[in-house]
Amino acid sequence: MEGFPPVGTSVPGGPRDGEDRRLTPETVWTLYDRGKAFKEAIGLYETVNTNENFFIGKQWEGVQSNGLPTPVFNILKRDVCFVVSSITSDNLTVRAAPLAATAGTRGLAEPARILSEELESVFEHVRLPALLRELARDAAVRGDGCIYTWWDPELKNGTPVDGGIRSEVIPNTRVHFGNPNDRRVQNQPYILVESRELVEELREQAYENGSPDWDAITADDDNTHPGDERRTDDKVTKLLLMWRDRDSGEIWGTVCTRNAQVKAPFPMGVRLYPLTWLNWDYVADCCHGQAMLTGLIPNQIFINKMWAMSMLSLMTTAYPKIVYDRTRIPKWTNQVGQAIGVTGGDVSTAARSISPAAISPQVTQFIEAAIDQTNRNLGTTNAALGDVRPDNTSAIIALQRAAATPSEITKQNLQQCVEELARIYMEFLASFYGLRAVDREDGTAALFDFGVFRDLPMALKIDVGASAYYSEIASIQTLDNLLSQGRIDIIQYLERVPDGYITDRRGLIDEIKKTREETATDGK
Repeated sequence: MEGFPPVGTSVPGGPRDGEDRRLTPETVWTLYDRGKAFKEAIGLYETVNTNENFFIGKQWEGVQSNGLPTPVFNILKRDVCFVVSSITSDNLTVRAAPLAATAGTRGLAEPARILSEELESVFEHVRLPALLRELARDAAVRGDGCIYTWWDPELKNGTPVDGGIRSEVIPNTRVHFGNPNDRRVQNQPYILVESRELVEELREQAYENGSPDWDAITADDDNTHPGDERRTDDKVTKLLLMWRDRDSGEIWGTVCTRNAQVKAPFPMGVRLYPLTWLNWDYVADCCHGQAMLTGLIPNQIFINKMWAMSMLSLMTTAYPKIVYDRTRIPKWTNQVGQAIGVTGGDVSTAARSISPAAISPQVTQFIEAAIDQTNRNLGTTNAALGDVRPDNTSAIIALQRAAATPSEITKQNLQQCVEELARIYMEFLASFYGLRAVDREDGTAALFDFGVFRDLPMALKIDVGASAYYSEIASIQTLDNLLSQGRIDIIQYLERVPDGYITDRRGLIDEIKKTREETATDGK
């Protein structure tokens, strides 16, 4: 599906002889049907729906209780939130640096510094920590997390030039890969992104884009999404198809509905698919991963059922019952202080109390064991949660680190996603920023052409790492020691202090340099 021509023209060749390969709205919808068919074949829609219900607490959805209580002891949400929080707790930073093994990279030190600072600014504007939490949450519950990035030319960024990068998390059920057996995004022949838009807004977009059939855009009907209970009469399915041009390597896109074109094929300005994909756990020969929640649902069902049966037993047999002789006592009353008349015979044999049945203690033990083993396998132990007595802090820290080890692979995959996201951002910076004023290392302003990053993408390496609070404190303590020992001067100290610790740090450096120059001039 590479090298799509404009809509309405024929595509040479094809996977099947004699197949019509024109890029029309009907062709795009056919690709969409193929993507949905694959997801239905692996049961993705049903799995995602079940996992979402269990996560939010709708754990008896569609179950016939037949009078059984329906308690919910949602241990899954706590476990998922704990693991997601543990892998997204670090403040991630991205640093660009010249490749040491590449010749002629000495002049890239300044562009690498500018790129690092601009990426940090972009991360702040897109609210990267919130995006990563949502991305990890989707991966844990749905199996995959996806971040889609695009350029918004009308975004106010606080500079004289409008426009900026925007990113959002989209569900994995709305992303369709051209090769669903490969999870690598950049290797895909095409990627199709599905969304639901208001009919009037999409008609207006199509009209502004010069689409001749803008008035053919209509709301989805029962045939579009059969069985979809969330379908509304004012929404229409919009499809964004992206592919890589064979000659230029640039990503192209087109926007369609089922029977109308919204935007003709257009270059997206980047050479990477603007998608970041995270599998919680890999599945062989499949782009979709295994959710953390999927394997835990049977445990949750067992716990809920055991509690439900215990509740029913308590409700029916926990209280004592009275058995009386109806031939001697016509009617029994439970009113306090009420006298009960007995006709003849021994009063002690007229009625008696039956003791309640006792529930086996193994029931409670099995429930607690199921919860404990589920938490233990996920690393959600008492030590990890801090629910232990702090008699030995070193041992507690060691236990917490050991408990976090099972999720370390997922954490590294998340950092890899951040690095891929940074490379996508670098593509947008190189394509859309152009000439912009930046601050040099000496504090002066100058124009910088961000387009150089398109010519030197492989001469820079992007490293992702955690910028934890304690590591910054350790760096400052080291700088303080070097300054007190006279190994560095005050300017060298200020140039290496992390941002945010000293107000107007560059202004202070300029003032010290100016004072030194004036002192040197007066001395002469």
